Amino acid sequence: MTKIKTISAIICCQLLITGCKKEEKKVTPQETNIIKDSVKMTKAEDRIDYTNFNIFSLSTISSAEKDSDADIFISVSDIYKGVQPIPAEIVNNQKQMSFEELQHFELDAPSRKKLLEGIHLTENDSLYIYRYDRNKLEKMPVSQLKAVAYLSPYSDSEEVDPESYMMGFQVATHQKMADDGLYNNAIAYFGNKNPFVENKMKAVKWQKAGADISERYFITRSKLNMGKTYQSKYENMTYYLQDYLEEQNVVERRLVVINNHQEKIAEKTFSLAASDGGEFLPLYGIETDEANIFQWTGHLFKGKPPVIFGFIAYSFGCPSITFLDKNEKNFPINCDNRH
Repeated sequence: MTKIKTISAIICCQLLITGCKKEEKKVTPQETNIIKDSVKMTKAEDRIDYTNFNIFSLSTISSAEKDSDADIFISVSDIYKGVQPIPAEIVNNQKQMSFEELQHFELDAPSRKKLLEGIHLTENDSLYIYRYDRNKLEKMPVSQLKAVAYLSPYSDSEEVDPESYMMGFQVATHQKMADDGLYNNAIAYFGNKNPFVENKMKAVKWQKAGADISERYFITRSKLNMGKTYQSKYENMTYYLQDYLEEQNVVERRLVVINNHQEKIAEKTFSLAASDGGEFLPLYGIETDEANIFQWTGHLFKGKPPVIFGFIAYSFGCPSITFLDKNEKNFPINCDNRH
């Protein structure tokens, strides 16, 4: 039986060009550099179309055998519409095939073409993987990626059909399990432009906040008790996080973001009630150290506000990336979670 470790992951930000007045003005060298940098970052070819925009986690797949190698894989089944493009001979001849032959195979040319068409990709597009903890961007041409199918561990091994498979692309093979954490903090995108901002993500390190913070920014909930309050900073923003308790257990966390003008620019509630079997991830600086960092923030997507994520581990469903802007909707991360 395969073992899947779903990885999460995220994307970037872009500056706007301001208009110029007709009258001449002396510009200092520092101002000149700022203007040049702004123009460079807002070139038309860098702008990303976020209509029908999809991002993905990466999965580590290995056999249950000790010291076995692993594959790094991206499933696109979440966005594929219609019957999965499994070659007919796989389903028709499954009784004559070994379990090893059934659990993983490369798609033939017609199936690959159908998969690409079903997710609106071409061989000229690329895969962009951004490992934000290391500030490392990888670009791989789709034409050089193997289109593959992996049998879901939740499928019936006695009788497989096209829906039993996770469809997608192989990123790497024969990785040592000791290195399977290389893509823990990574996010992937398929397309013809890189949507990620580089070198602008930061681990959120929390510290305890005073009681006055709780009173100033958070409301009392009738059915929940107020717990501990935490704070952290990123650029000109201060993050405040409030625990809400039910029978001494944290069941909800509320985030409020304040800018340097003491204005509330974002707020978000993370609730276990809506997570369907999830649990809160430890807070870096409070409950865990740098070996296990889960909350990240910063500029991830070009032309978009900063983001924050990593509060809940989901048993069912997939996580989302939250923008620190009241007018922006979350970006869900496609993770092919088939519990």
